[in-house]
Amino acid sequence: MKHVSRKEILDYVTYEDQRSEIREKIMKIKELRRINVGGILSFLFENIDTVRYQIQEMIRVERIVKEADIHHEIKTYNELLGKPGELGCTLFIEIDDPTERDEKLTQWLDLPKHLYIKLDDGTRIMATFDKRQIGDGRLSSVQYIKFNTEGKIPLAIGSDYPLFKMETFLTPKQKKALSDDL
Repeated sequence: MKHVSRKEILDYVTYEDQRSEIREKIMKIKELRRINVGGILSFLFENIDTVRYQIQEMIRVERIVKEADIHHEIKTYNELLGKPGELGCTLFIEIDDPTERDEKLTQWLDLPKHLYIKLDDGTRIMATFDKRQIGDGRLSSVQYIKFNTEGKIPLAIGSDYPLFKMETFLTPKQKKALSDDL
């Protein structure tokens, strides 16, 4: 997968002028790449457009102008994309009730080890995740994970975690979007 380069990043003033048009385009791109599992797990499969948008938003919000800081943001967010044949995504654990969320994030510490993508032949590819996001005794509600599909397009995504077993099949449009990214 292609990564974002420095020449693709606008200064924050220019970006601010174009932000509404860019944001509208990105929301449409994200809509196809957001896959919900069981009403709790949302997998947002990233691509160069979504990552570029995140970089631009960080530069805008933090008013970043130093070249070294811009390069740091690019490097950090490019990590979400993965290597050729991988699908990178941001996982959001979406539990509205704060008490229930705290309880689950403590109980579900091993959840990332149980997330998978299923291929057409039934093969499950388990997620690899960023271990920096698991604290002492508590899972972060946002995880960055990758699936090494070796360029194969997934059929479904799910969890075989004993406390949360659920699977969602991808629509043809979602499969096409992920295929384009591979």
